Amino acid sequence: CTASVEEKVPLFLRGSGKGWVTAEYSMLPRSTMIRTPRDSVRGGISGRSHEIQRLIGRSLRAGTALELLGERTVWIDCDVLQADGGTRTAAITGGFVALVDALRWLFARGCVDTIPLKCFVAALSVGKVDGEIVADLCYGEDSRAEVDFNIVMNEFGDFIEVQGTAEGDVFSRKELVEMLDLAGSGISSLIDIQKSSLGFTGEEERALAVARDRIRQLEQK
Repeated sequence: CTASVEEKVPLFLRGSGKGWVTAEYSMLPRSTMIRTPRDSVRGGISGRSHEIQRLIGRSLRAGTALELLGERTVWIDCDVLQADGGTRTAAITGGFVALVDALRWLFARGCVDTIPLKCFVAALSVGKVDGEIVADLCYGEDSRAEVDFNIVMNEFGDFIEVQGTAEGDVFSRKELVEMLDLAGSGISSLIDIQKSSLGFTGEEERALAVARDRIRQLEQK
């Protein structure tokens, strides 16, 4: 996942003072066992890729203080190198790291006076396979799962998106709670890894605290 910054926003945000975060998603042809033709060769983006791009964008915007970003757009490009299940959740988790790097880059260059970040965001797949509740399904597990969920959460344990369906069997309320709890635990671990890999400096930590104070003030207005 990579991030790029453009000094412009979509037409509907011009003059608003707010920024935007959006994403593109693609699987490399040999990321799958059987070669997948590129979208450009097939004549346009597939419905699946379009849906995943929208999911990634929504998820990343949920963690971004768009009001503090200024009128600029951060593009996140997610290219799947190895498609072994859970590519959309991996794209969200990795895409968020790229997003934070871009926000730090803007702060370091004085383009923004704080790091416009609300909270950390990560995602994980969970499901029921052979009657067992499991997390981070690989392709083999995903292909035979009775139940399949994609969960997006923030560092405070709040849900951003829940996508789930019974593929081959129904699931009980108890199993639903178990899957949500398992996702929460896994996402918490992923966010710890995100933070560790990014390694904020003291100055950046202070900038994050300032951003969150400003967000609270804006929410109280």
